[in-house]
Order: sequence, then structure tokens, then C-alpha cells
Amino acid sequence: MIVAQPDTASPTTSDGHNARLGWLDALRGLGALAVVAEHTPWLMPSLRPDWFSLGIYGVLVFFLVSGYIIPASLERRGDVRAFWISRLFRLYPIYLLVVGVVLALAFWMPVRHSVPRHPSAVAAHVTMLFDVVHQGGMANTMWTLSYEMVFYLIVSALFMRGVHTRSGTFAIVFGVVAICAGLVLSGPLLPDHWPAIVSCVIFVAGMVCLISGRFRAVAAYTLGLMALGLLLFGSYVPWFGAAILAVMFTGTAIYRWEQGTGGLLPVAVSAALVAAAPVWSIQAGWWWVQPGAWITTLALAGGTFAAGMALRGRTVPAVLTWLGLISYSVYLLHVPLMAYLNAAVGDLRAAPVVVQMALMLGYLAVLLCVSWLTYRFVESPARRLGRSLIGRDVSLRSRPGTPGCPIRPAAPRDTPHPG
Repeated sequence: MIVAQPDTASPTTSDGHNARLGWLDALRGLGALAVVAEHTPWLMPSLRPDWFSLGIYGVLVFFLVSGYIIPASLERRGDVRAFWISRLFRLYPIYLLVVGVVLALAFWMPVRHSVPRHPSAVAAHVTMLFDVVHQGGMANTMWTLSYEMVFYLIVSALFMRGVHTRSGTFAIVFGVVAICAGLVLSGPLLPDHWPAIVSCVIFVAGMVCLISGRFRAVAAYTLGLMALGLLLFGSYVPWFGAAILAVMFTGTAIYRWEQGTGGLLPVAVSAALVAAAPVWSIQAGWWWVQPGAWITTLALAGGTFAAGMALRGRTVPAVLTWLGLISYSVYLLHVPLMAYLNAAVGDLRAAPVVVQMALMLGYLAVLLCVSWLTYRFVESPARRLGRSLIGRDVSLRSRPGTPGCPIRPAAPRDTPHPG
């Protein structure tokens, strides 16, 4: 599960972390640990429950957090260019490092079979749009990045159009789409490898326009429509993709409610629609989308987010905020590290519990240490570089007589700093 991380940086602290949003970091840390636990049944089978999905619970918490903070971050900046510079420097450095490590160690641990040996795989990794162009990632957790990217592209288009505040409406619309897609679609309608390649060309050209300022509005609308089309017609599981977008816009609707610019009725309606989405779906064969497990997982994710909000005025334990800071690295690294451990020591499901526990604790210690190192020496410097580029650009454009694209202001009611 980024999952891509919310932009919670603030220049008021030495490490760029905003303590006021520590509750979001705590949620991200808990979500990351849940996903790690989901992927350890070969080592500690008892860690995986069968009455709800730990992994889906974790990623739903991440998606709610992203939905809550990402539009707020864009509105606070009031500038699509600055938003995308921040996102690119936040998402890609550690992601590219993981891709490089997996490729470098392919002589020992072959790349996953779901990654096609075709140029479309390169295209999908450039855009991160794996799931919505029916491609696999180097690490199987990378699928969630598809929906983060789709959400960013759609939100950017809505912001440019000036309709970004209608979050509750969009949450409900995507919930309805999830139900309808489940009724009529049994897989991606866009065939073969070309969606990944075409979308990569459009994505790269669009990013150039968004950052350079040339044809910015056209680029934002084109990218948003492309993302929407891929979500509906290119996804492995169309209803699930639409349900994820409903969850993310539900997170935004909660932010609107907190700021006093929206109500909770859309949140309740969207939650009911997402809960019902797999009931009639053609693609509802997994155990975790059966009514009992699915609704329980949704309820636990929503309850966790609600508890985080209720406690947001309290001091968050430092260990949870630390886990939140390194959660993106944890999320991307934990599956490759586990695969290498499995290859080195073999399947330990039949090993004594004491041996399993010792290896599990050792694995977690290595994972957390490596994740801290990658955060410290890859993620954090990249984020600082992104912020410096944004700051330099704002400084240049604020000089009298300096030509440049003006910053698009947000409406006054959307400008408070999130949290």
C-alpha cells in the first residue's frame, strides 16, 4: 500500500514534518503494518485473519488519507505546477530505486511473470498506471499507485475547471459507477499492450505542459479524461477501481465537512454504495469481497480513520509518526525483501513457531532499518529538492516585471492549511 504519501511538509520544523498532521502519519504507519502483515502468511500464517482482509484494510486507510489531504494540498498551493513538482519528487525517487534493485537482482530472483516482456511494461512503470492499463509492477504492491495517480490526474483537472469542491458529489458518482461497472463489465475493454504505450506518451507530454505552463489547462483536462477512461475501460477489475475512487473522494468530502464547506450525507451514501458494489458484480470471486469480509474491512478502515480524526488534537506517539514517515519505503520494500528472504531460507511454514517468530522479528527489524535509510537518504533529500524548485519558481515569478505563468489562486474557503 502511496501507497503514495500525502504532502504534509511544513517549513516550520527542521525535518519538514508538520506535527499538526501527526495523526495522518499514524494512520499511514498502521496501514503499512497491516499490509506487511497481509504478506507474511508464508512465515507466520496465524497473522492473516479470515474474517476481514488486512491488506485491503491497510490500503483503504491509505486511500482515505490521500483523499483527505491531496486536494487540500493542491488548494493550499493554488498552483498545479507546484503540486505536480511536489508529487513527482515525492513518488518517483524511492520507486525508481526499488525498480532498479529488482532489475539488478533479476539474475537471482526473476521479475514477476505478470510484468510482460514488452515495451508496454516500461511505459506502465513510467506512468505508474499499472492496474488501469492491465499491467503488473516490479513489486506486486505497486498496483495501488495506479489509483493514486488516477486520483491526482482527475483532481488536477477538476481544480483547473473550478469544480474541485464538489467532492461529495464525485464520491457518490464513483460509487454508482462501481455498482454499474460490476453489473456489466467482466474485465478490461481496452485490449492488448497499446493502452500502456499510448497513455505513457500522453502522460509525459501532459506533465511537460503542466510543469512548463504551456497549454496547461488543455493538458490537465486531457490527462484527467485519460485517467477516467483508463479507470473504467482499462482496469483489471473496473468496479474495484471505481470503488477506490469513491473511497478517495469520500476522504475529500470528510475534509470539506471538517472545514465547514460540506456535509456528511455524501460520506454515508458513498460508503453504502461502495459496500454494495461487489454484491452483484461479475468479478466478485475473491473471499475478501464477499459481503461479510468486505463490509467488515470497510467498517474497520472507516472506523480507524474516524478514530484518528477524533484524536487529532492529542499528542501522537512518536513511534507511529515515525512509521508514517517511512511508510512509503516500507510499502514498496517489504515484498521484495520478503521474496529475497524466502529465496534464501526456503518456505518456513512447517518450521517451529520459535524459528518463525525469530525470523519474523529479524525481517521486521531489517525492513524498518532499510526503510529508514531510504527515507533519510532518498526520499527526504528528493522532497527537499522538490520544495526548493517550487520555492525558487515562486520567488522568480514574484519579482516585479518577471514574466511567467501566474499562480492560480484558490477560493478563500479552500485555502486554510490542512489539519
